[in-house]
Amino acid sequence: MNSSIIAVKTSKTFSLEENTLPSQQAMALSNDDIAGKHYIVDFYGASHLTDIDLMEQALTDASSIAGATLLHIHLHTFKDGGGITGVALLAESHISVHTWPERDFAAFDVFMCGDAQPEKAVQLLEGLFKPSRVECQEILRGAVATSDASLQCKVGTA
Repeated sequence: MNSSIIAVKTSKTFSLEENTLPSQQAMALSNDDIAGKHYIVDFYGASHLTDIDLMEQALTDASSIAGATLLHIHLHTFKDGGGITGVALLAESHISVHTWPERDFAAFDVFMCGDAQPEKAVQLLEGLFKPSRVECQEILRGAVATSDASLQCKVGTA
């Protein structure tokens, strides 16, 4: 088995209910110090999770409000109300979505680089899908890591 060591910067979890996104807080790193911001967002108690037209408009609007360049959207609906999976491909990276309507749950992945503001996309998505609870994790991708701010993660191949 091959394994290598990868430095993983620790990330923090925050709640949109607190009305404080990490990018609005004082941060030690500027946009010049990172490749991009990556938000892993879980919506619990969300609505409209089988509405493909709403999802397409939501991804379009989320891209726009964040200041990103939308290149392509690909969405797939599963039979019998099984949910939606899809991605908005951006010049600045992507927004992906997977919904589980039987659980009233949606998982969004919002990653953008440059001057794009992915936190605005997250806020727009929350307004459209109206979850009762939001969990969001911010990961600063490509950040200059210090030895005390990173973890060692073993990655193996079989």
